Amino acid sequence: MPHLIEAARAAQQRAARAAAAVGPTHPLARLLLAAAALAAAAVWDAGHRVTDLHHRPHRERHRSRA
Repeated sequence: MPHLIEAARAAQQRAARAAAAVGPTHPLARLLLAAAALAAAAVWDAGHRVTDLHHRPHRERHRSRA
C-alpha cells in the first residue's frame, strides 16, 4: 500500500504547485485538485490514516555537549 500513499502525495504536490502557479480556479488546477482528492480517498479507503499522507519532518536528535 505504500505506493498509494506516494501517489497521493505526488498528486497533492502537483495540485499545490499548479494552484500556486495559475491560481486555484484555473481549470488545470481544479482538475489536479480533484485528482489529489480522489487519490487521498483511495488511501483512506485502503485503511490508512489522513496523517499517513503527510510527511513528517526529520528532526535531528543530536544533543550539544557542554
